[in-house]
Amino acid sequence: MARPRVLTAGDAAELIPDGAIVTVSSSSALGCPDAVLAAIGARFDAHGHPRNLTTLHPIAAGDMWGVKGIDHIAKAGCLARVLAGSYPSGPSSAQPPEIWKMVSDDAIPCYNVPSGILFDIHREAAAKRPGVLTKVGMDTFVDPNHEGCAMNAKARVDPIVSRVNFAGDEWLFFPTIVPNVAVIRATTADERGNLSYEHEGGILGPLDQALSVRNNGGLVIAQVKRLAAAGSLRPHDVVVPGILVDVIVIAPDQKQTTNTPYDPAISGEIFRPLSTFEAPAFGVGKTIARRVAQELRDGDAVNLGFGISANVPRILIEEGHHGAVTWMIEQGAVGGIPLLDFQFGCASNAEAIVPSPAQFTYFQGGGFDMSLLSFLQIDRHGCVNVSKLGSRPHVTAGAGGFVDITARAKRIAFAGFFTAGAALEIQDGTLHIAREGKVRKLVEAVEQISFSGPRAVQQGQEIVYITERCVIRLEPAGLTILEIAPGVNLERDVLAQSEFPLLVSPHLKTMDANLFHPEPIRLQLRPAMEAVR
Repeated sequence: MARPRVLTAGDAAELIPDGAIVTVSSSSALGCPDAVLAAIGARFDAHGHPRNLTTLHPIAAGDMWGVKGIDHIAKAGCLARVLAGSYPSGPSSAQPPEIWKMVSDDAIPCYNVPSGILFDIHREAAAKRPGVLTKVGMDTFVDPNHEGCAMNAKARVDPIVSRVNFAGDEWLFFPTIVPNVAVIRATTADERGNLSYEHEGGILGPLDQALSVRNNGGLVIAQVKRLAAAGSLRPHDVVVPGILVDVIVIAPDQKQTTNTPYDPAISGEIFRPLSTFEAPAFGVGKTIARRVAQELRDGDAVNLGFGISANVPRILIEEGHHGAVTWMIEQGAVGGIPLLDFQFGCASNAEAIVPSPAQFTYFQGGGFDMSLLSFLQIDRHGCVNVSKLGSRPHVTAGAGGFVDITARAKRIAFAGFFTAGAALEIQDGTLHIAREGKVRKLVEAVEQISFSGPRAVQQGQEIVYITERCVIRLEPAGLTILEIAPGVNLERDVLAQSEFPLLVSPHLKTMDANLFHPEPIRLQLRPAMEAVR
């Protein structure tokens, strides 16, 4: 095969034909090939080409803090269809990204496909198989019995998933989508196109994406920070071999992740002392994170999501239990300490950084012990919405890997505030609700089913919902209050603030008083699960 060419981003953009199906490797700004995406948008502005692109984004491309990603090409005529695990998201006070305007205005068909399923589609395309058979997403918005991943009316009339019967059982079927252009990113390319990832906070899925394109005769463009001599990369460091790469674009200023030009601790080149990780400030949010930590078992392998639960690793550091639990995030880090805020999706001191498609295979098959996640809404059946907020759609990124992770997770703790906008204080070890929230989060029906409560009951999953004022468990009879915070009135502050009746355990108890004091809570992890012999 010919050696890859080193081109400018503009020259690389010239190679993308009208009507191409373009797969983009990114997770917000982490791994985002932003220079190439910007060049594609600039070429369209100047010449009207490439037109009518379909883009595939297993995880979001770009953010709302300076790395535009998909927004470079979110233009009428340039973008014709989008399938994405997630979309750029940010504060409600900011203007929505251009891609969200296209979603909301029904300008083009847009779909929210679970990240793991999108990676599976790439594997099927690479192997030239017909599509993905899966139970991931059944009875959620992914299911065609609900929304079929469609985000707007144009998507609803052009379905991408169906229910089928195979071998006497019902499955979701996603037909293969064959991309003919891949835009991926790495740290270093050598002259033969071999790609290494030494400055990246995650590998993501570039190998699978490049394979899906190469095996179908397409074009693979790799944006990198630097070029090295042929033969200078150690073979074990090469993630994407040069036989899969056609074009190299050098972008020395590419950001490592959102608002982060480069931090060697993110890429595992150095390990940070535990003393550099700040414990969360004492407050109501910390009490929730502490109560979530009490659900953990010694030796658990635990997936961690965005929100209040993201602070739990720091609770374990503060309590002297760092290392007792192995954390995992969908971007690929295993172990270490997942990071917060703009660096979410990365970890410091990781034991391994694996490709996201492999991580999702682990999640989809339920090989891990527990997941700690957030919620926007919970309904009477225990269904959870994390993916859609109709009044402010760009505040949530969509489902991302949430559906893949929750489909077969053995145990899940959903954490969040009981209502939205409440004024909460901790006074002398009790929770004081100075002003009740205006928006109820326990609702009769969620706006979108990201997680199915009835399916969880059917599968025997253990589900708890942890808030500042109570702990609730999903039981076959319904949502049952197990614990209540000190200072909280059961009738006024809990039962009356839910749109549906909650059950109350006959063994209702008060939440651990230590949670509501500034000092460490003397956390004792639950005993390790005995190994299966």
